[in-house]
Amino acid sequence: MVKKPDRIRSLLNRRQVLTAGAGLMALPLAGSPALAQIRRGGTLTVITQGEPRTLVPLLDTNTFTRNISTKVVEGLLTYDAQFTPRPLLAIAWNVSADGLEYAFTLRPGVKWHDDADFTSTDVQFSLRALQKVGPRGRISFANIERVETPDKLTAVVKLSKPIPYFLKALSSAESPIIPHHAYQSANLENLDASPNNNAPIGTGPFIFEDWKRGSHVSLRRNPQYWRPDRPYLDRVVVKFIADPAAASAALETREADVSDSVSLSDLQRLEQGGKFLISSQRDAYLNNAEVLEFNLDNQYLAQRAVRHAIAHAIDRDFIRQWIYYGYASPIRTPIPDVLPAYSDPTTFDYPFNLDEANRLLDEAGLKRGSGGVRFGLKLTFIPGAAFKSTASYLRSALGSAGIRVDVVEGDLGTFIKRVYYDRDFDLNVNGLGLLFDPTVGVQRIYWSDGIKHPLPYVNAAHYNNPEVDQLFRLAGTERDESRRAEQFRAIQRIVSDELPALPLVALNTRTVSNRRVHDLYNSVDLTAGDFSDAWLDR
Repeated sequence: MVKKPDRIRSLLNRRQVLTAGAGLMALPLAGSPALAQIRRGGTLTVITQGEPRTLVPLLDTNTFTRNISTKVVEGLLTYDAQFTPRPLLAIAWNVSADGLEYAFTLRPGVKWHDDADFTSTDVQFSLRALQKVGPRGRISFANIERVETPDKLTAVVKLSKPIPYFLKALSSAESPIIPHHAYQSANLENLDASPNNNAPIGTGPFIFEDWKRGSHVSLRRNPQYWRPDRPYLDRVVVKFIADPAAASAALETREADVSDSVSLSDLQRLEQGGKFLISSQRDAYLNNAEVLEFNLDNQYLAQRAVRHAIAHAIDRDFIRQWIYYGYASPIRTPIPDVLPAYSDPTTFDYPFNLDEANRLLDEAGLKRGSGGVRFGLKLTFIPGAAFKSTASYLRSALGSAGIRVDVVEGDLGTFIKRVYYDRDFDLNVNGLGLLFDPTVGVQRIYWSDGIKHPLPYVNAAHYNNPEVDQLFRLAGTERDESRRAEQFRAIQRIVSDELPALPLVALNTRTVSNRRVHDLYNSVDLTAGDFSDAWLDR
């Protein structure tokens, strides 16, 4: 089936605009005025809490990286709210009847920011790089056999086995297309050597300008963007402000326009003032969640009963209501409920029950000793104010069951090294994107390959179950939806009982924006959109 962009898209309503010829979707935070009222120019200043390690989501798919990179680097496709693929760098595609060949027609006349031509060679290189080193690409693109380039504007992806979710995995944030010529000094084994990772050359609406470490990243308008009337903004500045109170102050003094890192306790006050809009939405592409991971190399956590006890000692509804002020959703299983065919809400049934937690620990022979302590654990958490609050709550909650918890903090680089390479932790509070398909987002939590080949956000628990691995392998190529659904349900039953990780809450994307900001979101993955449709009232 061939998908081609419509020549003209109409204004659907005040909350959804499909832009002519581009296949992009504007999802404004406020109602959009008529197109004649759109203003050009100005600088959009965005505050984010964490500073990324890199600016290309090739070696690190952290949200901080994705949310900046997607303004500079593009993917083959974008998606509407129903996950229907729309053209981006690819304008048409054809899938063979056996699902083993995808032929993409690429957008003509696209230039990299250094004025080089965008061609099929860049697509070939990018997919091979993602397959080789991507934290998720090693799983999601494992069945890519080769990428052929019969001409400069055609890329044909040949698969050894079907990838049933392949067309959903080609967004700018998930599978960025990067310039081959910027990586020629590096090979696929050493892609982190390229300066392009920290000063990216892209095809997107904004050009990388500078990265002042510890302060900000600056982007400027791409005057040669393939959508000739976009972007509206002259510049985008992303500031790194770790203190949520300082983020609120910057918004109120108009030093910034948008923030996703305002203190949750400030949201209601800011909204009541009338100057700001609060958006709290589930990102249906990323499906972010807060997850507690158990290091199964630890002598205590290696015991299933201890993991069950810890699960019963945690009040997940307390985390949702009091730590996230209700700006989070309940979660039962790591497969998101937006994928109802695959998700089994009867699994991970661990209601808060401190008596049950104590009973399980007593039966495991872990009696209370001096000061009522049974044993101690070291807890790490991914940087972020809410994750830190969850860590503090867990220290108290598990203390009630006789487990002493020492909380260890650090920046993102320290966190990744400590958890995935040094393995210097026992419990880990993580923020994970469960994503648009379980093979892409959930498999990595349990995939035993992560033990031999450590990568960020892959199997922090060191869980190893050959049956689960095999079920994921089958589901990763299964084209029959009913069989695939049963494979995912079987996985959930197993990992719910063995419990290498406990989902805590589903996270909403929360954004505070000045009312002068319009049409900020134009992608199903919200803050990972490209800001090409965003504009400012002055």
